[in-house]
Amino acid sequence: MRMRSTDTKPPTRPTRRAAGRPAPPAPEVFIDTSRMSHGQRTALETAEAARAGADSRASFAGRLLLGDFAWSEIDPFPESSDEDRRIGDRLVAGVTEILSTQLDAEEVDRTRTIPPAVIDALQTLGVFRMKVPAEYGGLGLSQVNYNRVVQAIASYCGSTAVLVSAHQSIGVPQPLKIFGTPEQKATYLPRISAGALSAFALTESGVGSDPAQMRTTATPIENGAAYLLNGEKLWTTNGPVAELLVVMAQTPPRIVRGREKRQITAFLVEANAKGVEVAHRCDFMGLRAIQNGVLTFHNVRVPAENVLWGEGLGLKLALHTLNTGRLTLPAACAGMAKQCLRIAREWGGARVQWGHAVGRHEAGRQKIADIAATTLAMEAVTWLTSHWADAGRDIRIEAGLAKLFCSEAAWRLVDETLQLRGGRGYERADSLAARGETPYPVERMMRDCRINTIIEGTSEIMRLFLAREALDPHLRIASDLLRPGLPAARKLRCGMRVLGFYGHWYPRQLVGRTWGRGRGAGRLAPHLRFIDRNTHRLAGTLFQAMARHQQKLERKQVTLGALMDNAAELFAMAATCAYARHLDGDDRDATALADLFCRQTRRRIADGFRRARARGQNHENKMAGRVLDGGFRWLEEGIIPAVPTTPAEGA
Repeated sequence: MRMRSTDTKPPTRPTRRAAGRPAPPAPEVFIDTSRMSHGQRTALETAEAARAGADSRASFAGRLLLGDFAWSEIDPFPESSDEDRRIGDRLVAGVTEILSTQLDAEEVDRTRTIPPAVIDALQTLGVFRMKVPAEYGGLGLSQVNYNRVVQAIASYCGSTAVLVSAHQSIGVPQPLKIFGTPEQKATYLPRISAGALSAFALTESGVGSDPAQMRTTATPIENGAAYLLNGEKLWTTNGPVAELLVVMAQTPPRIVRGREKRQITAFLVEANAKGVEVAHRCDFMGLRAIQNGVLTFHNVRVPAENVLWGEGLGLKLALHTLNTGRLTLPAACAGMAKQCLRIAREWGGARVQWGHAVGRHEAGRQKIADIAATTLAMEAVTWLTSHWADAGRDIRIEAGLAKLFCSEAAWRLVDETLQLRGGRGYERADSLAARGETPYPVERMMRDCRINTIIEGTSEIMRLFLAREALDPHLRIASDLLRPGLPAARKLRCGMRVLGFYGHWYPRQLVGRTWGRGRGAGRLAPHLRFIDRNTHRLAGTLFQAMARHQQKLERKQVTLGALMDNAAELFAMAATCAYARHLDGDDRDATALADLFCRQTRRRIADGFRRARARGQNHENKMAGRVLDGGFRWLEEGIIPAVPTTPAEGA
């Protein structure tokens, strides 16, 4: 169907808002937009509005990005109560029993179907109501226990893990629990507990990571008593089977500071409402059984009481939901990494080549050691961020770092596991079983794993998101100096503020502070001093890049990406050291693995700083421009085109 765009006049009525939920303060955009095109300015202002009220200096990772390594915040490592641990133990055991006896993950992959009997068994166990508070019939699990269950499921069947997590991590339960009115919660959460599946509809065919381009609209009707929803949503996970949806749409714009401002609003929508259709079920490289599709909305009437939080607050709601939802991905990646470790250990010790097991040749030993050490780090990051979520801490930066680190690490570990298995890693498990070999599902794991660096924000977008958070304190301090047209007195005040802060902050980043760091940490002490020293270096290098490039810094994505990779590695190092000290109370010798991970990571961090300093990026940029302009079409000669030449699709 043809999508409609908003062309109504800005409303004069006040913004509708859920009862009892005050609007966040009006956002202040710290970046100069005067030289941007209308599209660039709109995109930036829409994104900044979703950040309104956020202060990146309030969290452990925010301080890390400012050169402050607060080791005492993560050591001792947080832990669950005995009772909470027992609750998680029982649920993980129940899930393990159901999946290991009733679900053939290879058949799920082959048929693109999760057996209804398995879904019913998981529903009976409570797996689809883990996020629902107990007063509404749910389990009310902690984030730690929720992620323990997701980790177990993802280690066995990625498609089933997505069905469970998309329903709860970003589907109706999470945003409704946080932003819903008492009436909305009383209406919909019991239905979730009774078995209603849900989905979150945000992405559109022409809208990737730029929500300002959203075309789905919700037009007020009946004097504001309802809305007409029109548009199309792409890649809605669980959409084809959901009973309840959270749908993002543009509502009429309003005037802010003399300019029209787009409003993106979240709606609770009944999937069986008149005008809602499943236009297509998508089919992917991996996660073959997920129910992901294109949904269309044609004059769908949505009551005004189904607005979540308030008009214009949809993107802020979406980003808040995704922050917590992203914690599920590290748990799933850690589950997959643990499966890789088991396969690498068993195969590496059993397969003999040239007189030795493949795992005892140096190349095999390197892979197996990396898989083990990195798995520990992924688990450390997962449980640290999960505990902090349970404590109610601001974790948007930590969740982004965890997602970036764990998704990239999982892909590397699956690749190493497949390489260790050789041709058997490339062969499907069904084929291995048919000829009498152990059917390790590495081939399926690789296909399932690849999406993790794309969903919930691609790695590239996560690096830009993290860079924006890292720059936020500096923009708050120095933004007036970068803006044209401000009064001289205001710029002077800003200049004094800049001198006052950077006069003592910047020298500290140059000198660093490692003395006394790591006392009592044994063999991990040198790594703690390394984290401290390179935290200062990271903050100083980021500031230098900002001072050098100023408004053009947003285009220096290679530089920013390298620095944010280093931030993720430093965060993972810190979490792993604290986690190892916690585990070694049980005589596990996790410190040995943590030491190895830190040694490997130090090399990656050194390489990251080299990439951030590289000055040859303009050559690649210019060459890419020539390629896009058709300057090297001759190099494509000699092939049979896979598809006819067409304009690139919207992402």
